[in-house]
Amino acid sequence: MDPSLLPFFSPSGVVIIGASHDPSKLGHGVARNMVASGYRGAIHLVNPRGGRLFDRPVYAEVALVPDPADLAILIVPAPAVPEALRACASRGIRTAIVTSGGFREAGPEGEALEAECVRIARESGVRLLGPNCIGVLDTHLPLDTTFLQPPGPLPGSVAFISHSGAMCAVVAEQARALGLGISRMVSLGNQADVTETELLPLVAEDPDTRVVTLFLEGVADGRRFVEESRRIARRKPIIALKAGRSTGGQRAAASHTGALAGQEAAYAAAFHRAGVMRAGTIEEMLEWARALEWCPLPTGRSMAVLTNAGGPGVMAADALEACGLPLAELNQATRSALQGLLPASASVRNPVDILASASPEMYAACLRLVLSDPGVHGVLVMLPPPPMHPAGSVAEALVGVVQASAKPVMVVLMGGDSMRYAAEGLRAARIPDCRSPESAASALAALAGRAEALGRSEQPPAVFGNVRPEVVREVIREVIRDSMADGTDTGTASATGAAGIWLAPDDAGRVLAAYGVPVRRIELARSAAEAAALACQMGFPVALKVASPQITHKSDVGGVILDLADAAGVASGFTTMLARVRSARPEAKIEGAFVQRMLPPGQDVIVGALADPQFGPLMMFGSGGVEVEGLRDTAFALAPLSRPDADALVASTWAGRRLCGYRSLPPADRGAVIEVVLRLAQLATDFPDFVEIEINPLRALPDGQGVVAVDVRILAAPSSGRDSGRDDAITPL
Repeated sequence: MDPSLLPFFSPSGVVIIGASHDPSKLGHGVARNMVASGYRGAIHLVNPRGGRLFDRPVYAEVALVPDPADLAILIVPAPAVPEALRACASRGIRTAIVTSGGFREAGPEGEALEAECVRIARESGVRLLGPNCIGVLDTHLPLDTTFLQPPGPLPGSVAFISHSGAMCAVVAEQARALGLGISRMVSLGNQADVTETELLPLVAEDPDTRVVTLFLEGVADGRRFVEESRRIARRKPIIALKAGRSTGGQRAAASHTGALAGQEAAYAAAFHRAGVMRAGTIEEMLEWARALEWCPLPTGRSMAVLTNAGGPGVMAADALEACGLPLAELNQATRSALQGLLPASASVRNPVDILASASPEMYAACLRLVLSDPGVHGVLVMLPPPPMHPAGSVAEALVGVVQASAKPVMVVLMGGDSMRYAAEGLRAARIPDCRSPESAASALAALAGRAEALGRSEQPPAVFGNVRPEVVREVIREVIRDSMADGTDTGTASATGAAGIWLAPDDAGRVLAAYGVPVRRIELARSAAEAAALACQMGFPVALKVASPQITHKSDVGGVILDLADAAGVASGFTTMLARVRSARPEAKIEGAFVQRMLPPGQDVIVGALADPQFGPLMMFGSGGVEVEGLRDTAFALAPLSRPDADALVASTWAGRRLCGYRSLPPADRGAVIEVVLRLAQLATDFPDFVEIEINPLRALPDGQGVVAVDVRILAAPSSGRDSGRDDAITPL
């Protein structure tokens, strides 16, 4: 925890620069909230006009403010902020919240002004929150530096950190509507200085906080964010809502890996590695937070449904299944006990339908029985408007049963005004009330996921000693040397936006072989006769693939011919294929064709690595071959990987599950596939110069027979090495 940030949450004195007498001004709202918050430290108001406000003196300038004063709130026009920061520094105030807008978000002039503020802050040792933010709120200190309209959030145990000030207002209001209390709330704004990752430990280590929620538009330091979040998530759950899921800004990429591994995949992999639970909507984030705050964690995923009508029960079963929560099989003792309570027409199987006439006492008795079944890990109670009894009475009867149970219970109140008293009663008892079975099932799944995460033990990354990094360094040196010698650079743009050079297939093969990945021999033929001679050396049948640095997807232009059985066929295929490719891509430089012996039958998968600019090496696994982008059967994970990480990555795809065998398809060597994933992850971690690595396909042979990398593409961007020529520029991390 950075001690320079402590005054943001525990100041001894707060100075409001720009406190206004005008109730329509934000400076008035900030002063109003600070005074009304019950903050027990000193509150100093500053405005050149002086006078009194809220029965307090208003000082004409910061220099006149008495002690104590260690946190400033700046709510002045943007051009006045630099001078106000200088005044704070001169007065000895080292933390400042810049509420004012008109900076980077306003255009180039505002961006320059923001840069000036950051320079002043760093030169004078001031930590700056914002600009363009609404500040900090702590319901327990208490402290409220915001201008939000009262009433503010309820005191509670859920913290919220947001890049958006408007989302703070939304969360404060929606959380209050759910009966959910907030511990700390932070608006980051433009985060010109203080970032979400710096504040995360300060918020999470607050003893009044039990759940941390985030609204993120990005992260300032991806690797540090993952490290901090992973440390915190072992003790307290973190839920993130990440804005910007659309693919509108997706970058063009030269490989399947680059095309599929967009920003969204990187964030998903980063959250998974960090142990951060990712919500899809603001409502989902708050529902999960409430469940984690109010409910015990389940010991498994098997759920029961209790309902007074068949239709809602079916909806609940569907919602649970969609969230990966199977319906529990009730044991005979439970079913017999239910039969003894219910009419003959009731259903005592899961979902348990106790019929529309069920009384509050019947609801409670049946819920008690279902919760006592050892095969049930949680219950979803469906409560449409009961025709014979007030919903509030049913909810009241359920409270004692739920509070006495060590299993989570979600109550779905399906209706309108008739459910108001039921909702109020459940919230007062800290029992989640939901408006749909989908939201209730989602919250139960979040609880189950949290329980599983806490049950998993940390595993170290897999590291192989039988690798030869010196071979890889030599390949990179050769690439640099050749590039500098002929003055050429393909300038190919990777998915990260970096320019780079595609390694020749034989060099790419040398790199993978150095890290223990089996590679099928591939040779370049510059003439039909040379292709035929190479084929005779390798043995038939062979494949021909066009050799061109400008052609990424060879099959698209007719640049691949398979299963050539003799020398004549190879020579003829060489001539025909090159003519076809030249017709389709006349601008491309054709160097000849690669000759490679065909492999025995097996299953094709794709394994890739991408140097993500935010989070580092990003691994991909999925269905391989020419249809990889169409199938989109891919999954991603951050490297380095432990063996359980790699196993989970492979298992999360259809390609990985199919390796175990499917219908007439025999099992493939899944263990060898996982070994390649781990070795490629180590290579990508050791050598950040490789911004894209792709094996497509990796042929998985029958179980026990290993794997072979058939087609390998590696994009290297050793810019530091080209600029300096130093060996240490290409030494693995």
